[in-house]
Amino acid sequence: MLSPEHLAAGVARPEYDRKKLRTRMVHIGFGAFHRAHQAVCSDRLANEHGSDWGYCEVNLNSGELIQALKKQDCCYTVAEMAGDDMALRVIGVVTSALHGKSDGINAVIDELCQPDVAIVSMTVTEKGYCYEPSSGKLDLAHPSIVHDIANPQAPISLPGLILAGITRRRELGLPPFSVMSCDNMPENGHVTRNVIVGLAEKHSAELAEWIGKNLTFPSTMVDRIVPAMTEETHATLRVKLGCDDPVSVACEPFLQWVIEDNFVSGRPQWEKAGAELVSNVLPYEEMKLRMLNGSHSFLAYLGYLAGYQHISDCMADTHFRQAARQLMMDEQAPTLHTQGVDLGAYADSLIARYENLAIKHRTAQIANDGSQKLPQRWLDSIRWHLNNGSDFDLLALGVAGWIRYVGGVNEQGEPIEIRDPMRDLLAQRVAETAEGEARVAALLSIKAVFGEDLATCTQFVSRVNHFYQLLLTKGAKEAVKQTVARA
Repeated sequence: MLSPEHLAAGVARPEYDRKKLRTRMVHIGFGAFHRAHQAVCSDRLANEHGSDWGYCEVNLNSGELIQALKKQDCCYTVAEMAGDDMALRVIGVVTSALHGKSDGINAVIDELCQPDVAIVSMTVTEKGYCYEPSSGKLDLAHPSIVHDIANPQAPISLPGLILAGITRRRELGLPPFSVMSCDNMPENGHVTRNVIVGLAEKHSAELAEWIGKNLTFPSTMVDRIVPAMTEETHATLRVKLGCDDPVSVACEPFLQWVIEDNFVSGRPQWEKAGAELVSNVLPYEEMKLRMLNGSHSFLAYLGYLAGYQHISDCMADTHFRQAARQLMMDEQAPTLHTQGVDLGAYADSLIARYENLAIKHRTAQIANDGSQKLPQRWLDSIRWHLNNGSDFDLLALGVAGWIRYVGGVNEQGEPIEIRDPMRDLLAQRVAETAEGEARVAALLSIKAVFGEDLATCTQFVSRVNHFYQLLLTKGAKEAVKQTVARA
């Protein structure tokens, strides 16, 4: 296990007194991205500017990381990798850690009610919000939400947990906290507010109104490529560290964090550690979600179908590389509201990051939870093109690739493991339809993903059907090659 005093030479250690940290933030979702992003920024602030803002880390489901973190005195390692270079740093800004199941959900609610807590943040992926991607509103039919409406004191969902903390703090007369989403959703602060206020309304209209008036839900844009850890990466770090660290995480050197400066009870001075504090995050969110995440999803589905395991493998294919940049510049950039940004330079920087051979970002990992990702990454852009009469062939090919992917069988006839909160519904639609236009129609009719409009839009359905047939007859590599050739 990681022991900071016995680390190999060259590993950066915390230079601040960890005993002076106060638990002023509770973060829900101690996954790889948070460990490599928000916690790194907060650790920089403590290291370089003496910040005393520490984290209590919470996982609601998996408890292995939390237990491992506790055994390491709440420290872990981040490895920034580019080519053959690797920079290692021990992160020490975590003060405590809880697991919702083994420690009990009441222990988590108690932590939310500590007087020092001013911010509750989360990285739980889109599906953790129990919302409808097409509307941004709480999904009242979600099983976890149904449970939490009936059992508000024993919540199992993210909205239910935060609402329980808010309610108890109010009863105790404690000041409200800010709730900050760090997940890849457009206007993620508004989505967070929608689900928490929407759940509160099922209990008390007065409580919902109080939350709306007294809490803030700042939106954020987060960017850093953080692939899932592999045994190979763990083994490499074990040699570099001189010990084992099961909580370690590897990432690219690039890090961006744009935060809406709207905190009701104070915040760390993250801008001193490289974050951007702004009044409106939406233009940054749109740019990143559509150009980076949109091209990532395109490469994930088409690349996986083509047999490419990693994003860097896709970049070695000239046609995939060209498709990614054309998607960014020709079909995503025109839909944006960003001003004063050189989008061509931004696209080139993304391609360069995708080419980083040290970052083994698996296409299968990015392909997870597509039903939650498509609306903000592709579908809003497609609507823009439909309204403006412009071409969206690569976006339509992406949708066709997703439909081919969730069909559950790859081009070699081998099964695909589908990881998606709508997996059962997707499997049902696939099983009930014949291959071809019927299957396309069945999947496009899922209103929670495609809304009321796209399934009945002749132009959209026609383009998706065209590319779906191309994938069936020619395969992903040829489909991408032909599509970029026509652009």
